[in-house]
Amino acid sequence: MAIGTYLIFGGVGGIGEAPARRLAFSGGRCVITSRSFDRAAEVAAQINGVPAEVDVLSEVNIAAAVTMVQTFPPLAGLAYCVGSVPLASLDRLTADDMMAAFRLNVIGAMLAVRAAAPVLEAAHGSVVLFSSITARTGFAQHAAISSAKAAIEGLATSLAAELAPDIRVNAITPSLTDTPIASAFAANPRLAASIAALRPIPRLGRLDDAASIAAFLLSPDAGWITGQTVAVDGGRSTLRVGRS
Repeated sequence: MAIGTYLIFGGVGGIGEAPARRLAFSGGRCVITSRSFDRAAEVAAQINGVPAEVDVLSEVNIAAAVTMVQTFPPLAGLAYCVGSVPLASLDRLTADDMMAAFRLNVIGAMLAVRAAAPVLEAAHGSVVLFSSITARTGFAQHAAISSAKAAIEGLATSLAAELAPDIRVNAITPSLTDTPIASAFAANPRLAASIAALRPIPRLGRLDDAASIAAFLLSPDAGWITGQTVAVDGGRSTLRVGRS
């Protein structure tokens, strides 16, 4: 049972929307943020939530979202679901590419948690950040996003130590999931099938795979879990099928 309010940064489409729907279904109130107020309002209307237009690189926007949440206490959890999948080979990768990935994935997460920490602390709330299988498993042309997502895992464990015992912080590491952001891979049946076959559980991720773990980690049911990175990847990061 989800009790209280949950602030979902990037709660429209894909990885962010699915846990918001699950939390709302189990009784939580979700504040849904997006760069597009109309898109946030559309999702919020479907789950009896509250929409907010937020640019996660704007401290002013983030502060306004946290202020809004305070009208619906307590703030039980925060999920930072904003991300990107920039791909480029080393000869095409620029410093600006690296910085853009770091700003969106890591600095945005830090700003969000920092702004909400006093409110979360009062409610003994929880934080969930999203990494990626690419943080620990090497893939060509993923240098920018792999670096940023590895930083997310470091941020999660550091904040978990710093904010304990009042705020729990965990990260989720999904593998390729059938979302709009991954459409370049998932929309090609042959490519999707070849990627799925690399997993001991041979399919692409579904939205509810990560959403169920996110909702659990944000809930009181996970009250003794903090500083962890949970892989939701069909076994891809740790297992190899067949004989070696």
